[in-house]
Amino acid sequence: MNCPKCSSDKKVKSGFVNGKQRYKCKECSCNFTVEIKSTAKSKSKKKDALYLYLEGLGFRSIGRYLKVSHVAVYNWIKSYGEEIEKLRTDKEIEVVELDEMRTYIMSKKTIVGYGLLLVDLEKNLSTSLLATGVPNQAEGYGKR
Repeated sequence: MNCPKCSSDKKVKSGFVNGKQRYKCKECSCNFTVEIKSTAKSKSKKKDALYLYLEGLGFRSIGRYLKVSHVAVYNWIKSYGEEIEKLRTDKEIEVVELDEMRTYIMSKKTIVGYGLLLVDLEKNLSTSLLATGVPNQAEGYGKR
């Protein structure tokens, strides 16, 4: 571990701060601590962020709930989307209605678009692709 200010490896121990070892750089006299990041905790937070996003929460509210930056949440969700793009195939996808949700959404008059969450059971993934579409409006919609 090097000094974050001057990148020197010449340091001495300089007590404890909040239970963490503190160091002092011999060259620039900068005091610093080293924090070891846990990957298991961050993986569970990323998974929780994805679940919350799929439930409809926004990036900022997810960030407040998980006590992380909303930009970090955005980057996590974006990386999941990029991974899903790699899994796309030219195979025909079958769409299955669950709980008549599409029928319910299509019966609404003030609909702009809808999304269908597709599940790919062959690759053992819970979410594989999010297909979106815009339904055709009924003739005479919006006219008196």
